[in-house]
Amino acid sequence: MGIFSKTCEYALRAVLYIASQSRDGKRTGIKEIAESINSPEHFLAKILQKLSKEGLLLSVKGPNGGFYIDAVGLNRPLASIITALEGDSLFTGCAMGLSHCSEEYPCPLHAEFKKIRNRMTEVLYATSIGEFNAELLNGTLSLNK
Repeated sequence: MGIFSKTCEYALRAVLYIASQSRDGKRTGIKEIAESINSPEHFLAKILQKLSKEGLLLSVKGPNGGFYIDAVGLNRPLASIITALEGDSLFTGCAMGLSHCSEEYPCPLHAEFKKIRNRMTEVLYATSIGEFNAELLNGTLSLNK
């Protein structure tokens, strides 16, 4: 089990896959993306529609259509994928899901989880979508194992 929701897991994998395929203006179809990241096609289509609507991905319809990402998108932080789908609750929420958890009224996990959450937030905002492309392209990293 990952730290992200299934929606965010598929979105992160799909965006990184699309980024790795977008060189020279290539557009990738939903079927290829779903197969490449081991994702259900129908569920992934809804996620990619949302990310396109939010401007994280670009898409073209038709026989030569598909999804792609441009230089502006490659420079956006990984956190933008998560916030586009689920808001900022991952970066601000309580580990136990308590609505009243705060500095003033902390839950039992508050202090320790805050350290982890802050580090995760730092990494996801400091890492751009495009940073993994070279490693994905040369096979050092994988999105489907």
